[in-house]
Amino acid sequence: MTYELTDRVVIITGGSRGIGRAMALAFAEAGARVVVASRKQEGVDAVAAEIESRGGNVLAIATHMGKEEAVADLVEQTVETFGGVDIAINNAATNPHFGPILTATTALWDKILEVNLRGAFFLCQQVAPIMEERGGGVIINVVSTAGFRPSLGLGIYSISKAGLIMMTKVLAMELGPSKIRVNAIAPGVIKTRFSRALWESDAISQAVRDATPLGRLGEPGDVVGAALFLASPLSEFVNGDILVIDGGMRVSGGMG
Repeated sequence: MTYELTDRVVIITGGSRGIGRAMALAFAEAGARVVVASRKQEGVDAVAAEIESRGGNVLAIATHMGKEEAVADLVEQTVETFGGVDIAINNAATNPHFGPILTATTALWDKILEVNLRGAFFLCQQVAPIMEERGGGVIINVVSTAGFRPSLGLGIYSISKAGLIMMTKVLAMELGPSKIRVNAIAPGVIKTRFSRALWESDAISQAVRDATPLGRLGEPGDVVGAALFLASPLSEFVNGDILVIDGGMRVSGGMG
């Protein structure tokens, strides 16, 4: 039993940068056939070129995760090219609002929920029947420690991730009999473009380090091992769980 994923077909949303890019490269290295999805074609093409330069098998598809028809097309193209789907990783996320939730416009509220929660639902809905036909599969939702407790200025984002945590548990129960395992990864503060507003602030960055027992911010590579574990036979009896990757901040009670 290893991380070996030879010929497994994996869809990774939000795969053009940060955590998604790191996972796409790692899964290709493990032998998987990788489908990289994100909003902009040039972004997914760049990651695909990296994978191809290393001898990997990859498909790059620009996808708006908030649009049901776009997600359906993503899965359709994946099946046409690779014959099915074995692993789906819901990593795409957005957060265009920073501040109290009652100051957000309806459009901002809808945008965050559209991508972070509805998009993940659309992908699960599309891939589950395909996985069932193939005798099983794996769904991994990238949530956040913000989904466990309110995070200052990130209220709507926190709500969306809390919803995704519950969706993970519900689907684990509903899809388990079909041998489809559904788990989630909950990163803390990971140093990516998405979280730049946090780590570029000296005060916030230092506060995070001080509140984290390991004394540093996370890197995209810190999340990769968890994704490989949950996708591989090493975790074949893990279902409905949320794996926290935050350097121990949550258990220390930091940043509260």
